[in-house]
Amino acid sequence: MGVFERYLTIWVASCIVVGIAIGHFFGDYIHILSSLEIANVNIPVSILVWLMIYPMMVQIDFSSLKYVSRNWKGLSLTVVVNWLIKPFTMALFSYVFFFKIYQAWMLPEEAEQYLAGAILLGAAPCTAMVFVWSYLTKGDANYTLVQVSVNDLILLIAFIPIVGFLFSVFDIQFLNGSGEIIGVPYPTLITSVVIFVLIPLIAGYFTNRVLLKNKGKEWFEETFLKRLKPVSIVALLTTLILIFAFQGNTIVEHPLSILLIAIPLTLQTYFIFFISWFSGRFLKLNHAICAPSAMIGASNFFELAVAVAIALFGLNSGASLATVVGVLIEVPVMLSLVKIANKWRY
Repeated sequence: MGVFERYLTIWVASCIVVGIAIGHFFGDYIHILSSLEIANVNIPVSILVWLMIYPMMVQIDFSSLKYVSRNWKGLSLTVVVNWLIKPFTMALFSYVFFFKIYQAWMLPEEAEQYLAGAILLGAAPCTAMVFVWSYLTKGDANYTLVQVSVNDLILLIAFIPIVGFLFSVFDIQFLNGSGEIIGVPYPTLITSVVIFVLIPLIAGYFTNRVLLKNKGKEWFEETFLKRLKPVSIVALLTTLILIFAFQGNTIVEHPLSILLIAIPLTLQTYFIFFISWFSGRFLKLNHAICAPSAMIGASNFFELAVAVAIALFGLNSGASLATVVGVLIEVPVMLSLVKIANKWRY
């Protein structure tokens, strides 16, 4: 792992401190950014998130889909866990903790916002970091590429109806410009998926094809991707600083909020990993297939979740904070699962 990935939790914690400080001393200037919107999508944050997502989409090679039939058991497991189990168990875990276990420490309005953020995380399986987890567990690189490609295509179709359904089931409230309660804002959801998934996916695909054809695989991986990586890192950290600049008062007034959010997200991560892992063993998948199949569901496409939370609820919302906590716990939790997978390899 690179320095950034290995110490991601430290960088996020640093962003909390920097963001709160900026929000405290320059709050009036920061709040100007929240008004820069088109169709409920914040323009500065959209640019930053797009710069996060595009570099990961460039790595996806959809020509790998011709190998889908080679490991159909592993892919079937991935699809079932990621799309038929994970979104719903994430919502259930979060609901039980936020509305029942934490009832004495959390207002219903806060619980609803945190639940919304958790739903967005649960409906977005990992796209980028799964390559790291697969490598660390000695997973099959070609299989990992295929499963990421398949999941990204499913994401385009399944993300909106799953999120909309869970928002309706748990009666997540949305307000229009007049402060009136409205139904699930599907136009905003659709716009978010188009901006943060479809467009970077198409751009990444054509960039991948053109550069591999004209420059070769070695130049693409060793030069282009390495130059692009810092852009993604800077965009992620800047986005986190902005979010925490808006969340400063909430965190100062309720310092335990991050811990309370992290507990159900962490339990959900382990739960999904063990379901995938033991199901893979039952299906007699070899380690190189079983490990990445378990890792992709346990990890989250947090960049998308953060972007959609901001589009739907705003930069200073509890939903946005919940998705950022997903970033905070990502590396330490997933590294512990890497250790488990490697220990159980034989």
